[in-house]
Amino acid sequence: MKSKQIAKKIISGKFKNKTLKLPSKTTTRTSKVIVLESFFNTLQFDIVDANFVELFSGSGSIGLEALSRGAKSVMFMERDRDALKILKENIQETDPSACEVFAGDSFTNIKSVIKTLQRKNEPAYFYIDPPFNIREGMEDIYDKTMDLIASLPEERVKLIIIEHMSGLEIPDNIGPFTLKKSKKFGNTTLTYYI
Repeated sequence: MKSKQIAKKIISGKFKNKTLKLPSKTTTRTSKVIVLESFFNTLQFDIVDANFVELFSGSGSIGLEALSRGAKSVMFMERDRDALKILKENIQETDPSACEVFAGDSFTNIKSVIKTLQRKNEPAYFYIDPPFNIREGMEDIYDKTMDLIASLPEERVKLIIIEHMSGLEIPDNIGPFTLKKSKKFGNTTLTYYI
């Protein structure tokens, strides 16, 4: 039996109400609408004409929402084959010329993303939504994510946003970055570093 395709819509901006396909729940976890709305209300106009990087992109719903709201370029990072296929289909529904997809492991591809930003000589917003560490094979995902964040060059970072399990204790400082604020939505929390 074929699984039913699930979808969500872009909330606001020039691609408002465009339907995005979502990958299967077994490989990715979609961000809740309330989390998305809070995040974009926090940033408001800051992302207009900014670069945006979405690690562990899944369907690309965060990055495409950012694009819809005026980000000038979005870099997506995803390794799951099914999610990648859906991500590319979703990008086709918006503005493919403003999007770049880095297929494969985010922990490896981050170097290419940083090189791209260095070439442009511009910073970016980094939205990091790793798979929950309760998934099989993901036990060390948060440790690896903290190391990745600590390795980011400060001059290429406008803001880092981590979407994570609410029970996770995360440090006040990761490398050169300092925790600015956290906002809890049930079992999901958004934490901002600057």
